[in-house]
Amino acid sequence: MKKLATALAFASVAAGSALAAPVTYKVDGSHTFPRFSYSHFGLSNQLSSFSNTTGNVVFDAAAKTGSVEIVIDMKSVNTGFADFNSHIQGEDFLDTAKFPTATFKSTQVVFEGDKPKAIEGLLTLKGVTKPVTLTVTHFVATAHPMAKKPALGANAFTTVKRTEFNAGKYAPYVGDEVRIDITIEAIAP
Repeated sequence: MKKLATALAFASVAAGSALAAPVTYKVDGSHTFPRFSYSHFGLSNQLSSFSNTTGNVVFDAAAKTGSVEIVIDMKSVNTGFADFNSHIQGEDFLDTAKFPTATFKSTQVVFEGDKPKAIEGLLTLKGVTKPVTLTVTHFVATAHPMAKKPALGANAFTTVKRTEFNAGKYAPYVGDEVRIDITIEAIAP
């Protein structure tokens, strides 16, 4: 009987999230990791990430609308090498002393059927704000199996030129084009 009650509660959370008005989800920082990659002298594509990300996602499945606001702690950069973490935080690259965070604020979520396929918005990095479009490659809205609350997850990417954000030292030898990938999970309160 207890298993049936748990299953019914889980199903009602899932059904309620699909039929309800807009739901605001809080970004789960333990499962949300922005990454960036770039060509290093044409020898390899380097991959780094950020460990601390916060924000909110608003999603209305019935109206097919949504919004996204993400804040990335730029001091949480992880290149895989402690000395390079410090180097990349310097003035020539991220300049985290002056610009400790980067932000993304959506201006429009484009749907294909019932799911977002692109998120247009403004990326602010090193005090420079530019429009970008995140291409959504995966999206799911469902009940979280452990929290028993509405949750969503997505994978998305965009490509920017670091010279446009005043972070172009050594370009073009170190690639100007930087691919930004974000895996995000968010849970309703």
